[in-house]
Amino acid sequence: MRPILIALAVLLAGSAAAQQPADLSQSGLVGPLENPTIITDMAQWPKKFQEAPELADLVKAGKLPPVAERVRAEPMVLKPLRSVGKYGGTWRRGFLGPGDSENGNRVRSGDKLLFWDVTGTKIAPQVAKGWEMTPDGKRTTIFLRKGMKWSDGAPFTSDDFVFWYEDMYQNKDLIKSPAPELSVKGKPGRIVKVDETTVAFEFDEPHFLFPSQLAGDTQVGGGQSRLQSEERELGLYAPAHYLKKFLPKYSSVDEMNKQAKAAGFDNWAQHFKIKSDWRLNPDVPTLSAWRMTSPINGQTWMLERNPYYWVVDTAGNQLPYIDKVQLTLAENPEVINLRAIAGEFDYMERFIDLAKLPVFLENAQRGKYKVHLDPGFNGADSELKFNLAYRADPEIQKWFANVDFRRALALGIDREQINQAFFLGLAVN
Repeated sequence: MRPILIALAVLLAGSAAAQQPADLSQSGLVGPLENPTIITDMAQWPKKFQEAPELADLVKAGKLPPVAERVRAEPMVLKPLRSVGKYGGTWRRGFLGPGDSENGNRVRSGDKLLFWDVTGTKIAPQVAKGWEMTPDGKRTTIFLRKGMKWSDGAPFTSDDFVFWYEDMYQNKDLIKSPAPELSVKGKPGRIVKVDETTVAFEFDEPHFLFPSQLAGDTQVGGGQSRLQSEERELGLYAPAHYLKKFLPKYSSVDEMNKQAKAAGFDNWAQHFKIKSDWRLNPDVPTLSAWRMTSPINGQTWMLERNPYYWVVDTAGNQLPYIDKVQLTLAENPEVINLRAIAGEFDYMERFIDLAKLPVFLENAQRGKYKVHLDPGFNGADSELKFNLAYRADPEIQKWFANVDFRRALALGIDREQINQAFFLGLAVN
């Protein structure tokens, strides 16, 4: 793949940018939010499937089932943003070491159950093909894709949710604190298997926000990649067929501790956390487009195509198009910026310094890259929040609770001045 860097400067102005405000809204560097279209009408789905050449070779060698068997009955079908892609290449990025898990999440975060559409106003399918809520808000049902598989070919079913809930989430040796999203008014919710491809979340009180939490950046909405990147063992589902063998429930505490100590850990819980962590264990199955092959604690963090990935384009090509993702260790963000300017990355947005925008533009032709200022897909980068639970001073409490007072403060904010000084003229209300 020809090395072309698209440097995505995150729109959070640093001190240098704030000292030299400039309105870039007419620069031509900023485009609209864009996204491929999810095709939900089965009549428009492709009737045949194709795959990457390297996977086709494995099929011929008898090491992998045909692509039609791997994608199965209900894939997510994407209409490409501009055109159908070509297979091949390695996506080169930089990362800062074992603490930079978010870098991998930027690559693999397509394993969320639900997500928002490009407008940010409607919930869209992802791992789950759909959802519904009862009128009283006490039960949210998730419908999984028939025939969907983990990266090792094992079925992905509602059993993986029940396993996570019963064997991981309720095990205090693994998860110390419950997720606030899974409780309402202090009453914990439940995960219930309806059938192989249907799972329900039940609450004793109405929980109308739950679908939004599943689609958001929350403790229940991040998928396998995001939540382990935040050092949390949440995520709502886990590969039961693989992880059961590391739990005392299916053996004994003594046996699990014995295995853990043989592997260099103090106890079975420490061992289990490593075995369940996609960043450190290349054998743990995943649902993401790429699976890890070289862990995050090395000089190079490598990922390669998931042969059972459940997404295809409208031409029937199994995604992803790119063979591998290579993240190369850097000492600090400054090194990442220097390597980006030198054209050593193919697509990089994390750690790119907006204050260096003039330098990026000056060296774009020499480094054979393009610069793009990516609009932030956020509800608000800057906002004024009131602590409505404040009780220390009755007078302050009274004004915080007064909606007209809060509106008056909002009207007193010079949004345009803030926009020009800190957001380069790119923020919108």
